[in-house]
Amino acid sequence: MSTAPGFRSRLLSGQPLVGTWIKTPSRVVTEVLAGAALDVLCLDAEHAPFDRSDLDGAIFASRAQNMPVLVRPASGSPENILNALDLGASGVVAPHIRSGADAEALVRHCLFGPGGRGYAGSTRAAGFTRSPMAAYRQRANDDTAIIAQLEDREAMNDLAEIVSIDRLDCVFVGRIDLTISMGAQTPDDPAVIEAVTEICRRASEAGRRVGMFVSNLADVPAWIEQGASFFLLSSDQTFLMQGAQALRTSFDAAAHGRSNADRSAS
Repeated sequence: MSTAPGFRSRLLSGQPLVGTWIKTPSRVVTEVLAGAALDVLCLDAEHAPFDRSDLDGAIFASRAQNMPVLVRPASGSPENILNALDLGASGVVAPHIRSGADAEALVRHCLFGPGGRGYAGSTRAAGFTRSPMAAYRQRANDDTAIIAQLEDREAMNDLAEIVSIDRLDCVFVGRIDLTISMGAQTPDDPAVIEAVTEICRRASEAGRRVGMFVSNLADVPAWIEQGASFFLLSSDQTFLMQGAQALRTSFDAAAHGRSNADRSAS
């Protein structure tokens, strides 16, 4: 069993990609959505209660259907990154990258090399000892998608340095936390929009891809024009809520129609 090939290549190509957040620590939920017509799933271990076993099961379920799977770890610490990648994640979305030094450390901890990611051939990512060390290390360094989430006012002050870090593939705009960090009231505040636009501009000039979450799909074309190409939208929880609400609406309409028909017949 091998991971879905080519996600990092597709990300770097700049073609529009869409995935969704997995907020429920369940192998089954991930397995269901791994069969959907999406480009990637992202397990949210920052804001949802994923433990190591939950991540293991969810990554297994995603890989079994050749669906690329990212992990947003609780932090960009070396141990959190190592855990996600050893389990077989296609890459990481590291939260709260605030400086060029943070971005450089993120890249180093994602890749094999001096001071970088620790190696174990017994992991799922290494084929449980079936992959020769040299071949696996090269493949992992080539294929791991490294995505830095920018969501703090401090990141704006060091933006040029962040996007200059070699091998950083993408910056992902955390617009809600950026709103809070900037002291704004809504994600549509002009100051927030200006900051997101600046991230897009600087990243595009440096050859980095830009990702983001938007709550309104009507905003997607405008951000694509600004250079964004990677979107993580909605979530498994939202799908459940929307499905339940749609059932309620459809049922009420059907029941109301039946009641009207009964009254007409009488």
